[in-house]
Amino acid sequence: MSQSVGVVVPAYRPDPERLVPYVRDLVEALDPTVVRVELDAPQTETLSALDDLPDVATVNAVDARRGKGSAITAGFEALDTDILAFADADGSTPASSIADVVAAVRDGSDLAVGSRRHPEATVASHQTIARRHLGDGFAWLARRLLDVPLYDYQCGAKAMSAAAWADVRAHLYEPGFAWDIELIAVSGAFGHRVAEVPVVWEDAPNSTVSPIETTFNMGRGLLRSRHRARTIRKDRLHELIAARRDQHALIEEFAEATDD
Repeated sequence: MSQSVGVVVPAYRPDPERLVPYVRDLVEALDPTVVRVELDAPQTETLSALDDLPDVATVNAVDARRGKGSAITAGFEALDTDILAFADADGSTPASSIADVVAAVRDGSDLAVGSRRHPEATVASHQTIARRHLGDGFAWLARRLLDVPLYDYQCGAKAMSAAAWADVRAHLYEPGFAWDIELIAVSGAFGHRVAEVPVVWEDAPNSTVSPIETTFNMGRGLLRSRHRARTIRKDRLHELIAARRDQHALIEEFAEATDD
């Protein structure tokens, strides 16, 4: 029996001339039940341009900037498909590679992680030297702090089964770019089967990401993600730390906002 696929595309100040063709490519490559564009702080002209999206695509526009993690979580919560995937709006990972990531879940993985740094990956154009070194350093550190050893934790191409999402959804707290690594850490803590899938990747030169600030925030997010994974694994020290903190998971924040 064929497994249904839902795709979330988190977007903040996207280039419609790049995003619209990319969503069309995703529809052609994946034949998804739905593509859900989670659009933060949209401009009027952007919304108008997105009228050209395929019929299977929907746009959920939010006035404020929620952050990548919050946007994907909101999108995943709205999906009712067997497989949940997301792809960054800049289209750095082509639709054919997103299909490879989804295929890994169809083949039995609980979580599939696209990888730019895998030895079999194809990098069509590189980041600046500074961004590359910062990314390599972060990946090196993450491999040593987490129980899921990967070449790449931050590529904007991931997919997971609905059952795996049901496990992790209440344990995700990171609203921004650290959400990716938190997802991997938490999934690993549940003993999920994690596959790293080499992708084709091309740097998006007009990215809205600040490399130094983002890397600093990611480092803090990495430590928090390690803590949450250890808490799930019943590490007593981390359980004690967690008990002293008053935090709300992303899905709890959504519920509170809905109640208001």
